[in-house]
Amino acid sequence: MSKFCLITGGSGFIGQRLVAALKQSGSEIRFLSRKYQFEDTVVCDLQSDFIPDAALDGIDTVFHLAGFAHDMRDASKIKDLYYRLNVDATVQLANLAVNSGVKRFVFVSSVKAGGNPLLGKCANEEDQRNTEDIYGKTKREAELKLLEMGQVSGMHISIVRPSLVYGPDVKGNLQLMLSGIENGWFPPLPEMGNRRSMIHVDDLVRAILLIAGDKRANGEIFIATDGTPYSSHEIYYAMCKILGKSIPKWNVPKFLFDIASLVSPSVKYKINKLLGDECYSSSKLEALGFKAKKFLRDMNETDY
Repeated sequence: MSKFCLITGGSGFIGQRLVAALKQSGSEIRFLSRKYQFEDTVVCDLQSDFIPDAALDGIDTVFHLAGFAHDMRDASKIKDLYYRLNVDATVQLANLAVNSGVKRFVFVSSVKAGGNPLLGKCANEEDQRNTEDIYGKTKREAELKLLEMGQVSGMHISIVRPSLVYGPDVKGNLQLMLSGIENGWFPPLPEMGNRRSMIHVDDLVRAILLIAGDKRANGEIFIATDGTPYSSHEIYYAMCKILGKSIPKWNVPKFLFDIASLVSPSVKYKINKLLGDECYSSSKLEALGFKAKKFLRDMNETDY
């Protein structure tokens, strides 16, 4: 692994674990961040600032994790923000990397860039579907621009699309579920037989480092999962185990969720997110030699 790296999003959930792994390998790290948080930090707000030309001086590898993820506000009202952070800032950083002689550029995208998978199938990198989701759309646009840039410049560009990431200090819907179970208000989910792909944050970091250093990963997109889809019912039970709570002997019948879905489109969307399929294949990544080491079913209190 390169000894001189620049990372964006280094203070985030995934970024912190990546930083720890890079430091353990002996890499020197420079951070690009809105705030001065680390010793070698280039202060730059990607939403509004231009990245200083000297930010990438001496850098061999860029790990670009920063971006604008799902927001509870109406996406149509903040569309420009998605494009500025997920597309424009990514392209600006990659252009500067090319001009600065950076050898490798790793972009952490999202499975949402591939669109929603077909029902009953675990989507792979070839299953590219159009998406109306502004987050996925902007991630895909950034991917395409990067791949084109890599072909023209010769810089090693690799893209990883993580599935649902979990681990210590996780945020978002998983944290909401954990909090709900811990506080007793999140109901036990029925077994729907649905399939949802996940990956532990430490395994994702291993995948990121793998594609950064493997020549076969140049110009390629890789989906990252642990290779074991879980039903929502299994995820709920695993969360109970992680929290050290007894598993309820009852669950909410499926027909109650069906009735609730009739209340409004937004409620239906949330229930589909909770109980629907989101299955992806990481066979392409596994062909590079990746093999997950951590699985949700094996997690306990000490792992979180």
